[in-house]
Amino acid sequence: MGSALVGVGVGPGDPGLITIKALSELRGADRVFGPSMSVDVVGRAESIVRQAAPDVEVERLVFAIVEDAAARRAAHERAADRVAECLAAGERVAFVTLGDPNVYSTFHHLAARVLERSPGTPVTTVPGICAFQDLAARSGTVLVDGVERLHLVSAVAGPEAIDAPLADPEAAVVVYKGGRHLPELAERLRAAGRLDGAVVGELLGLPGERVGSLALVAAVPGAYLSSILVPPCREGHGEAAGDEPAACEASEP
Repeated sequence: MGSALVGVGVGPGDPGLITIKALSELRGADRVFGPSMSVDVVGRAESIVRQAAPDVEVERLVFAIVEDAAARRAAHERAADRVAECLAAGERVAFVTLGDPNVYSTFHHLAARVLERSPGTPVTTVPGICAFQDLAARSGTVLVDGVERLHLVSAVAGPEAIDAPLADPEAAVVVYKGGRHLPELAERLRAAGRLDGAVVGELLGLPGERVGSLALVAAVPGAYLSSILVPPCREGHGEAAGDEPAACEASEP
């Protein structure tokens, strides 16, 4: 098939959610890489592949998940060097990532550095199921309907990331990477009248997973891999009901 780099989404954690296309791509690749915090640590994406396709061997690329920008950059450069080496040998290379490779993924950072070393390399992606989709199914949450909107934000930099989306009552809000800010996020939702109906999912499909009402678990911080779903303000659901989204009532300060 020729030298190429393919980002493969393997879903949020449950090996049953990896797609047939993803499995086909992994089995057809000459080499499969997966991100890890250490060469002797099985990364989360690799753990999914191990369960869904034990015949596929995953080589680990170490990424520094730290605040030190220089350390992160150095790790990315080393990973890109290794991938470029395989591409130069004519290999078709797959890189596995949690969820989807185009949604808050390491893949596009890696691909950019690889292209600096191997210009002209074909780069494609295989979509994967995202954590918020899995959480919506598990919790029975209808995220959007009719003309409602969806805001997807990362709270890794702080809980204030949800302030602007919450100003749109007819929009659902999905919050990624906000585990350590759960108490502050819940308080902001309460103040905006949006806490009722909000659900949180931690480590979906992975050891230690938890799914439940945000109001009941937000007293303490959660895991880094946490997703929060905040439905739009609505009195009813569905066009048949003829209901318009209702205005949220903010709590008293």
